[in-house]
Amino acid sequence: MQPTFETERLVLRPFELGDSVQVQKLAGDIEVARTTLSIPYPYPDGAAESWISGCHGRSETGDGFAFAMVGKDNSVLIGCISINIAKPHNRGELAYWVGRPFWGKGYAAEAAKQVVQFGFETLKLNKIWAAAMVKNPASSNVMSKVGMKHEGTFKQHISKWDQFEDLVYYGMIKTDYDNMVK
Repeated sequence: MQPTFETERLVLRPFELGDSVQVQKLAGDIEVARTTLSIPYPYPDGAAESWISGCHGRSETGDGFAFAMVGKDNSVLIGCISINIAKPHNRGELAYWVGRPFWGKGYAAEAAKQVVQFGFETLKLNKIWAAAMVKNPASSNVMSKVGMKHEGTFKQHISKWDQFEDLVYYGMIKTDYDNMVK
């Protein structure tokens, strides 16, 4: 069963099918899709419902947990943060997107701090990592704010909209997390 968390300003909860219209609207913004690895543009009708159903399946098997970031005081959907688990390697990939109306307010870092804690303390992962396009420094800043360290830059590592993009990789291992929270 996927947990729900509360942070200072957010509730991180499982996605519900009722979130699909807002997911399509927020994630389907060209500026959000432009700097994410897997969000399509235009965002197809029905894709949000399919994605939410897939999230439920991954959480049931323990292969990943996608959390809706919603405002604690107004329940407005802000974005998504997820951790996808590679069980054979005992590591998780942190991924997130925030709707454009909510950029620059620190929501991703606030949510990431909670999900990193969940990954190390509850899931007992050995490592958590994340990747971002070089052209999205705000995402790299989130990784740094939660204590992840830059591990490398992969040149022209992915193709997004027929253009090769460089990716930066950040990571943190359990012992570094333990030292940070002491």
